Amino acid sequence: MSEQAPGRESFSLLGGPLHRLGCRLHLVRGGTNTLALGFAISLLLWGVLVALAFIDGTGRQLFSLAAIGGHVRLLLVIPLFFLCESLLDPKMTAFVRTIVDSGVVPRSAWPVLEAEVARIGRWKDSWLPDTLCLAAAVALLLAAPMAHLPGAPYHPAAAEATLAGQWYLGVCLTLFRFLVLRWLWRLALWYGFLWRVSRLSLNLVPTHPDGAAGLGYLEVVHAHFTPLVFALSAVETASFAEGIATGRTTLEALYPALAIVLVADALLFVMPLLIFAPRLWACRVKGLGDYTTLAARYVGGFDRKWLAADSRDDKALLGTPDLQSLADLANSFNIVRNMRWTPISRRLLFGLALATLLPMVPLLLLAYPIAELAEIFFTKLMGLRA
Repeated sequence: MSEQAPGRESFSLLGGPLHRLGCRLHLVRGGTNTLALGFAISLLLWGVLVALAFIDGTGRQLFSLAAIGGHVRLLLVIPLFFLCESLLDPKMTAFVRTIVDSGVVPRSAWPVLEAEVARIGRWKDSWLPDTLCLAAAVALLLAAPMAHLPGAPYHPAAAEATLAGQWYLGVCLTLFRFLVLRWLWRLALWYGFLWRVSRLSLNLVPTHPDGAAGLGYLEVVHAHFTPLVFALSAVETASFAEGIATGRTTLEALYPALAIVLVADALLFVMPLLIFAPRLWACRVKGLGDYTTLAARYVGGFDRKWLAADSRDDKALLGTPDLQSLADLANSFNIVRNMRWTPISRRLLFGLALATLLPMVPLLLLAYPIAELAEIFFTKLMGLRA
């Protein structure tokens, strides 16, 4: 095997026909910045929709609250999909570089890791996944034609009679579903890669300062899923806004839906990291045993040297490095004792939860006018009676 570490710079999940098309159109910069491609798709779909709505004479209905879901999907969520992959892919590459350069993946496991990186490269560059995702999106259109915006221009009874409705249901939603399925495929590739990494003979160090035996950079990677989490929550929020505007649902129905969204986000972006839990738990248990034995040996020698009645030397005690070594040993033991058995931190959980909740805040304005909210806030702040 060559001396060059495998996959340090070559690991990437960006590829496929759509990505190559963006590169040819100069909408992908530096190989990983696909935000311009996302905006191009977004504005093209939305611009045609608006034009067709005005041609149909339904332009006013298009900009009603009952049709907000279409604008959110096209103008906000699609660009966020591409923003997420632009931010995330370099961090995934950096994770592979980190576990190689830090020795978490020992040299003996390099051939297996190199083969896995090459396998990921073949899959992400293949035309087959994108083709299957597009076929599945078309199948959803044919099997569930009732999936639609509840706004008047997109109601099933009116969709076939308007060009805007046909464009939205047949093209916009189909492409949106394609992008969602494309993301699910990438998540499957990523978690499959992590599972195979977890099977390697990893060199995990229980005293590593990241608190996860050397795998702490995974927290950085998954923190960059925030735009995707925000996008998915925005879609759900828009759907609720449509339902409230058309009288099909109430604001109270938001709370169980919010719980479902939080659980879905946990399943998609947090729970898969538990594949490292057995290895990290075993590392922590072994580290506690090793450092307990080491601490017992050290403090035994320390007691014999400095606390025995015949060995007390106050002058030698002053400035001795033994005391600092004892403190360092205690710090190391505490690091092992507090080591996480998953590469999941509170900061990561808080960030993903915040990204889920923020898009839902505007729904409060549907229940309370801004002036009433301000009055309630001032009353509570000043301790006045409502």
